[in-house]
Amino acid sequence: MQYENPVLPGFHPDPTVCRVDETFYLATSSFGYAPGVPLYRSRTLADWEPIGHALTRESQLPLDNAGASGGIFAPTLRHHDGTFYLVTTNVSDGGHFVVTAEDPAMEWSEPTWVDAPGFDPDLFFEDGTCYFTYHADDPDAPIQQAEIDPETGEIGDPHTIWTGYRDPYAEAPHVYERDGTYYLVVAEGGTHAGHMVVAARADDPTGPYEPHPDNPILTHWGRPRDEIRAVGHADLVRDGNGQWWLVCLGIRQHSMWPRYHHLGRETFLAPVAWEDGWPVVNGGDPIETEMTAPLPGERRGESTAVERTETTFDGDLGVEWQFLGHPDRERFETDGDGLALHGGPETLDEPGATFVGRRQTALDCRAEATLAFDPAEGEEAGLSVFANDRHHYQLGVTRRDGRREAVVRLRIGDATDVAARTPVDARVDLAVAAEAEQYRFLVDGKELATASTRYVSTEVADGFLGVTVGPYATGRGRTCEDPAVVERFVYESR
Repeated sequence: MQYENPVLPGFHPDPTVCRVDETFYLATSSFGYAPGVPLYRSRTLADWEPIGHALTRESQLPLDNAGASGGIFAPTLRHHDGTFYLVTTNVSDGGHFVVTAEDPAMEWSEPTWVDAPGFDPDLFFEDGTCYFTYHADDPDAPIQQAEIDPETGEIGDPHTIWTGYRDPYAEAPHVYERDGTYYLVVAEGGTHAGHMVVAARADDPTGPYEPHPDNPILTHWGRPRDEIRAVGHADLVRDGNGQWWLVCLGIRQHSMWPRYHHLGRETFLAPVAWEDGWPVVNGGDPIETEMTAPLPGERRGESTAVERTETTFDGDLGVEWQFLGHPDRERFETDGDGLALHGGPETLDEPGATFVGRRQTALDCRAEATLAFDPAEGEEAGLSVFANDRHHYQLGVTRRDGRREAVVRLRIGDATDVAARTPVDARVDLAVAAEAEQYRFLVDGKELATASTRYVSTEVADGFLGVTVGPYATGRGRTCEDPAVVERFVYESR
């Protein structure tokens, strides 16, 4: 059966997956965005339905000390004795913690904190014992393990189970059991071009672990012209037919040279076979954008490569929307008239900005909004293409010298510039049309300016995120007198 990679396009890094009966559940990192840790459900492993987030409350997710690439690093999602367990790390406040739920689409528990260093924790349940395996932030002992009581967070004495195949900064450990043998899967080589997945096995979950003789079991290192690069940070799952699968992160690079990516690290899927007791990913071949493998369920009818959503904001914001940290909810009101944005004094260059975005999931896509806004002098609202607080583009409506106008504002590192201006009415259609190498900014259907995608790419903007696009508002130093109303928002991938 054919499927398309990535199976979760756009900013979906560090995927983790588990199966309950015939349903698969998947979670990814969320860093400084709220709500935290998006959750998905599937019966095919290729078609994923968003079901919510694990961290929806500020008590679960303190982000006051987190920048855009701080906050929540890689989670591990597991199911044991009727309970879902999610363990992850808030690298900006508190460290490791466990949350639980009986239904992952409902509310999750308050955090149970775990006193251990590092990040990328894993839980493995075996015969009444739970093992906590993690990157210990120690180059001499990078992957450590201890027994844990997941209900209290208490852990035993840690010991080292992996010192690295090539890289002393090995990370993202996961432990599995198959036919009485225990397997350790680890990421090495960093999270860019040298990323790789390595494996080892043992007769006991505590080790000692024997390395796979053909490590790494997956890498696209040494393939600089491939569209898919930087594959790694993998998790394994077995379907109901006994077929094993691997989910991992990767990036889609483009342009001639130097190549770059701006959608972030995405989630990819590959089949896993077993030869001589060792895992073999995709028959030893690289992961491709078009794959054929025996998926565990029937594909849905429409292609996952095509997406169109129209939001009129007549109810709560959908699960696709995310905020920069925990928002002041009074700044975001939804009713039958649309999304009313009450712009605060902060701009998009600052923490606390009034912005809500959704992931850009395709190189070729379009986001458009109908905006009703009659700003006071200096106030501004519109659409933003956002990588982080130092790299973003804005198509906004403002008032300057008494004249209402649309502007295209570019923030690239230390430089900010207005690329174009044009007079507009108090109700206007704004659009951002994305292609692989440029964004086009349109006002009432007419192109106003363009900007390169390169300057919001990870290679330029740095960090761990991908581009999000959505509405913003700012009083540029003061609170806006009146709200900006987004009457409709449409996102369409082409």
